[in-house]
Amino acid sequence: MHLDHLRPGRTKKHRLSRLCLTVVALMLLMPVGLTLLYSFFSPEEVLEQLQLRGSFSEARFMPILLIPRMISMSQYYEVLLKDNGILQRFLLSVFYEVAVVAGQAVFIPALAYALSAFRFRGRNALFLLMMLLMLLPFQVTMVPNMLMLRALSLLDTVWALILPMWFAPFYVFLIRQFMVGIPRELYEACQLDGAGTIGCYWHVALPVSRPVLGAAAALSFADIWNMIEQPLTFLSHREDLQPLSTVFNRLIDVPSGIEFAGAALYMLPALFVYLFFLEDIVSGIQLTELK
Repeated sequence: MHLDHLRPGRTKKHRLSRLCLTVVALMLLMPVGLTLLYSFFSPEEVLEQLQLRGSFSEARFMPILLIPRMISMSQYYEVLLKDNGILQRFLLSVFYEVAVVAGQAVFIPALAYALSAFRFRGRNALFLLMMLLMLLPFQVTMVPNMLMLRALSLLDTVWALILPMWFAPFYVFLIRQFMVGIPRELYEACQLDGAGTIGCYWHVALPVSRPVLGAAAALSFADIWNMIEQPLTFLSHREDLQPLSTVFNRLIDVPSGIEFAGAALYMLPALFVYLFFLEDIVSGIQLTELK
């Protein structure tokens, strides 16, 4: 009876929490929804709307159009077929994404495995140094990175963006924290079956760590897809090699009516990757925190 007495109050709290979370979610998703909606407006209607900026007082909001005068694919035609500048930047972003994630898939789990499964002199100091690098902002490491890339003759090349991100310390830390909790008995059982160090890594560490690997892949995708400071710094003399994330501020300077289609094209891959790895993101981060 005591539990039945508390249940109505808990139900009201749950409903209130769900209502608040729903309102917050709708507020966060509104820019995404409006971007997708406006991408089906004609460029002329978008330009007409953008020209209203700055013509209202601070106490009055710009009107939000929810129904286009005519559903049009003109923006996507301009972006994908007529003016291929945005499409080229999009393909560059895809290239950087594939190259960086492929390198991270090779090096980062192996580094995390070495820091979690092996015991050697200086392991804790190396891990502490990696954590310090993880906490330092890009503005602090920018000059050393530029000096290193210039010494290697990699500045203003695609490798200036790819190579430094192959060894991103945050993802080494994330996966290492998960692998530390793998029971030693699993490694010992694998060794009894005749597997060596590489066999234990391949047959135990990687399969058990699948949730956190998926979470790291999704977070890394967002990190690479949205990078701005790195290409503007390391590719300052090669604007033709800069990804799509660096051009949106210039699109707004001279409105052309295709901004929303370009934004939708830029946003959809990250959205699909997030939805694909959603379960891994939630479970991987939760399990890592439990470790």
